[in-house]
Amino acid sequence: MLLTDRYQDRVRGVLGCYDRVIITGTLPDFGHAQAATRYLNMQKIRIFDFAAFAKPLRDAIRTNAERLAREAGIEIEYLRKAKAVRKEARIQEILAKRGHAPGLVHIFSVLENCTTYEPWHDKRTHRTFLRPDSGKCVHYYFYFIDDEFGLCYLRVPTWAPYRLQFYFNGHNWLAGELRKRNIAFRLIDNVFVDIEDFTRAQKIADRFSVKALHRFLNQLAATCCPALEPFPAGYHWSTMQCEYATDIVFRSRAGLADLYDTLVRTAIHAVKAEDVATFLGRKLDPRTTAEVGTDFHTRIQGTRIKHHMGPTAVKMYDKFGSVLRLETVTNDVSFFKHRREVVHHDGSTEWKLAPVRKSIYSLPALAELLAASNRRYLEFLSSLDDVSTGARRVDRISRTAQHGTRRYRGFNVLDPQDRKLFEILERGEFNIRGFQNRDLRRHLPERTAPATCRLLKRLRTHGLVKRIGNTYKYYLTKLGRRVIAAALAIREFLVIPVLARA
Repeated sequence: MLLTDRYQDRVRGVLGCYDRVIITGTLPDFGHAQAATRYLNMQKIRIFDFAAFAKPLRDAIRTNAERLAREAGIEIEYLRKAKAVRKEARIQEILAKRGHAPGLVHIFSVLENCTTYEPWHDKRTHRTFLRPDSGKCVHYYFYFIDDEFGLCYLRVPTWAPYRLQFYFNGHNWLAGELRKRNIAFRLIDNVFVDIEDFTRAQKIADRFSVKALHRFLNQLAATCCPALEPFPAGYHWSTMQCEYATDIVFRSRAGLADLYDTLVRTAIHAVKAEDVATFLGRKLDPRTTAEVGTDFHTRIQGTRIKHHMGPTAVKMYDKFGSVLRLETVTNDVSFFKHRREVVHHDGSTEWKLAPVRKSIYSLPALAELLAASNRRYLEFLSSLDDVSTGARRVDRISRTAQHGTRRYRGFNVLDPQDRKLFEILERGEFNIRGFQNRDLRRHLPERTAPATCRLLKRLRTHGLVKRIGNTYKYYLTKLGRRVIAAALAIREFLVIPVLARA
């Protein structure tokens, strides 16, 4: 039985959705050194004039960024070091003053590393061409709020090959869709802590439109990157990194707290390398070179356990104390395989198991694969023994309990008097016909009738015995039978043998 079924009385709902998605845009005409060489030759541009060709485009990108900032009434913020300021935190500060209305929010200007090309002449072959190189150039980060995709950013470099980077969060997109349909929800950061109709929300999330995303990306590139103009083929968009989250939303913090603690402590020790591969739909082959492991971190928002295999990982969080998030994240979507049409070099095609394409049009198929990974992890967690209930019961019987103005001390399973009482209550005749005050006094002659009455009240207050109707007869409860059996077994088979060896 899945956790979602076992604890359905504690759970508001379950939602699976893309979380963080990073997409890269490359120019097919100029995206790699051979294509760039071919393009310059076709345009009758000397290879060693590559810099002269790129400088006007650099200036156009800079002028365009300044124009967009001026029209939005904002200033471009230059960061001397890429990590000098946490951009997300700075954006939240601006949104707190600006509000969440659609439009351009802010622009950062940062000098960062970039891939580029170097003109080269091979004296041996007498060929002149561009070869891959690295360098630094100014990058503009355009942060904006879109009606459909929420808060996003587009990273635009000012130097060739003008590889773009786009970020959006699937939960922000889903929030916009829920607003359109007047479905009430409460979103904190990137977590839905409540939704009016989880079933409808899941159906909406499953209908994510890649075509709409593609149109939006093309419009965004045309607006923010004038370097696109010389290249009629436009940008090709591929998935660089993505996360798919399955959120189990609990009704309260208390409903998740003890369960999560048990799951984390058990998963840290129970999950093996073979299990991690199974979660991710792989088999652990002896030839596998990818590192496989588990780590645990505590953060401000909560704790996180991560099982990783190469560029892919499955994680578990307690978000804001009331949401159990299972998440599969990958930095290489081709890590996953599915059955699809494969086109061979000779033009023939066949359906076979093959790596997922990096194109954004693989996002629907990838969502199914990532959701399946989360479900396999959930099934594994559901198979673990849940000892949280037992821990609560140990606390219940061992702590002092109060009934009215009277306090009744708890039971110590190693105390001689409590052990003797447990042995008496376990007698077979008492389990068949129950017991009364006088029955206990027959086995506890040192106790008076009032003292035995207080003992029975103590047992009842801790839930170990129950009284039958209007009689004076008592029976052990289900909890009482389990406590007594466990207490006597611990003493006889664990404590005494261990101390004997010591």
